Amino acid sequence: MDKNIITISREFGSGGHTIGKLVAEKLGIEIYDKDVIRKTVEESGLHEKFVKAYGEFAPTADDRFAYGFIDLDSVDDSPVLQVWKAREKIIKEFAESGPCVIVGSCADYILREREDLLTVFLYADEKTKRARIKEIYGDSDLKTRNRINNIDVKRSIHYKYFTGREWGKAQNYDLALNRGSLGIEKCVDLIVTAAR
Repeated sequence: MDKNIITISREFGSGGHTIGKLVAEKLGIEIYDKDVIRKTVEESGLHEKFVKAYGEFAPTADDRFAYGFIDLDSVDDSPVLQVWKAREKIIKEFAESGPCVIVGSCADYILREREDLLTVFLYADEKTKRARIKEIYGDSDLKTRNRINNIDVKRSIHYKYFTGREWGKAQNYDLALNRGSLGIEKCVDLIVTAAR
């Protein structure tokens, strides 16, 4: 396998965890998703709710100034910066421990200097995402639409702040796959083929 580390960034409702899990199974490698949160809690000593809230999302979708008070080069670590630094360390440790799939957590950016890295972005049309979220969470159509938009906006702001890159922009990834038109199995096959 030429690409030992596969990172999967994804729109909410596009099936990133499911696809990541199937890719890992087909390749016989580890997958890290919720493990990043658990290990970040251990590493930072911060409360799990805080790590979940600020580990991948902007504080609020409406407050685009929320990160204006966080200095990435600060010696005096804010809790949000502690989460970022702990997560960065953990993701690098996961990658060093052997071939794996890492879902979310800006892993594509954190590991960008690795030559054995394959970066993937999964997206889907609104209908596909709404159907998946309704199936998983049982939300109404309006609640589902709001949840998808809110989470994706928060991910986008967070990603831009910590990486300086546009979240979801195809040029920032090796593969950008439309899960809506391709389906889960085809996405899995394409990622596995690209990794070999």
